[in-house]
Amino acid sequence: MGGSTYMSFNRRSFLKGFAVSAALASGGCRSFMSGRQARIVAPGQKVRMGIVGAGGKGSFDWQRLYAEGAEIVAFCDVDAKAVDGALQQFQKLGGDPSKVRRYSDWRVMLEKEERNIDAITVSTPDHMHAAIAVAAMRLGLHCYVQKPLVRTLWEAKRFGEVARESGVITQMGNQGSSGSGHRRNVELLQQGIIGDITEIHVWTDRPIWPQGDLAKRLAGLPPEKPPANLDWDGWIGCAAMRPYVGNRPESIKLNFNNAWAAKIRGVYHSFNWRAFYDFGTGAFGDMACHTMNLPYRGAELGTVTKAECKLSIESNDVAYPVRSTVEVTYAPRKSRVRKGHTLPETKVVWYDGDQQPPADLMPQVVALYSKVPRTGCYIIGTKGVMCSTNDYGQEAIIALNGEPRMRSTTKHPACKAMPVLIPRRKEKGELGQYAEFLDAIKGESPVIEETHSRCYADIEHSVPMMEGMLVGCIAQRVPGVLAWDSANQVFVGNREANKFVKPYIRSGWEF
Repeated sequence: MGGSTYMSFNRRSFLKGFAVSAALASGGCRSFMSGRQARIVAPGQKVRMGIVGAGGKGSFDWQRLYAEGAEIVAFCDVDAKAVDGALQQFQKLGGDPSKVRRYSDWRVMLEKEERNIDAITVSTPDHMHAAIAVAAMRLGLHCYVQKPLVRTLWEAKRFGEVARESGVITQMGNQGSSGSGHRRNVELLQQGIIGDITEIHVWTDRPIWPQGDLAKRLAGLPPEKPPANLDWDGWIGCAAMRPYVGNRPESIKLNFNNAWAAKIRGVYHSFNWRAFYDFGTGAFGDMACHTMNLPYRGAELGTVTKAECKLSIESNDVAYPVRSTVEVTYAPRKSRVRKGHTLPETKVVWYDGDQQPPADLMPQVVALYSKVPRTGCYIIGTKGVMCSTNDYGQEAIIALNGEPRMRSTTKHPACKAMPVLIPRRKEKGELGQYAEFLDAIKGESPVIEETHSRCYADIEHSVPMMEGMLVGCIAQRVPGVLAWDSANQVFVGNREANKFVKPYIRSGWEF
């Protein structure tokens, strides 16, 4: 099965193209806790995958990886029905289910399959991403981790440290990162097409699941026995134990009409966990990895310094608010692309709950679309503005100062004059990110300067991006201006906010 081996070496040397033949020649064994061993797969060989989270988004992930040539070795899910469905779909796609092992506990899968796999997917509720990925990375396994990468600030730092120590490839599942349109719009902004970016507005129609004061609506519900197909202890994982509640009462309405989400009745499993502080990151964590991806990269944002929740509807101690507006401030920084140039402090305003920025903020956008679109980002620079209403940033419109109307970045003459800087994927759409992950493991794709990796959503992008978003998530829980000291990973003088930096980790689930 495959052609992998083990080796201890510096992460950056590996990512910049250590000779595979030399790596293979110097293989050997390593201990579980060494944290410095990255699995090598020779060009032309299949990357052997363990799948953690087989249904829902996990199904999307493994099927794309399989389509790109990965070998599926094992499916793991706390819901046996999800594994049943994955095996059935695998057979429909031409695979042999008898050759794929099944597990309900990812710890058992890692123990038994450690030397049979090269990489894993992590497509579980947010609160388990870091625990699973850290354990896998310590084994030298590369990790494709769905967005958001982690749930808390402590986990973001931990994830980055272990990834660097072990030298593994990681890719966060903000799939739009692979698109040529997204990368073109990023490089236009980075080269200063609209000057220095001072203000960014990002908005979404999420949540489509129940949010707000769910505690009142759940009060008095009797605990239920979990169904036989569900390992409830495994689903809870690192979080504090609570009784299983399986049938969402009618009092817990969807925040917005969505026919697909309305069919999912569970209070927690299998989708509505996103609302709860203990399990998810709400609309901010769910969608900003997509909608904020273009402006975050384009403005070369880095260290967040403060955040404040300006609006919060149905604030409570259990779940994210129904609707919120959060202002996050990023420090001045040196431009990586425009050498010798310092970029100014930048304000990012986040809107969720199907609310949009004021129409008078973007008159040219309103003139083009007759209204502010339901989702998008609006980027304000010293020389002009850019707007994208595609969640992935694949299409964008632009107007330079003094121009009466906005035009597509593919048609604006100033954009056409800008050089190409970021390597492109040959594949179209979301498949590109999965192919990029597999190619990076085999050393078959170019190194991207921004991440010093062959993956465009590796830790040098995903970890700092998550830090800013997670500071914003804590602002949704704690009122007032929160001053964040990134170097020391603390909120300055705010004991309440600091309680949420590190997650609760149940005994026996430490990482």
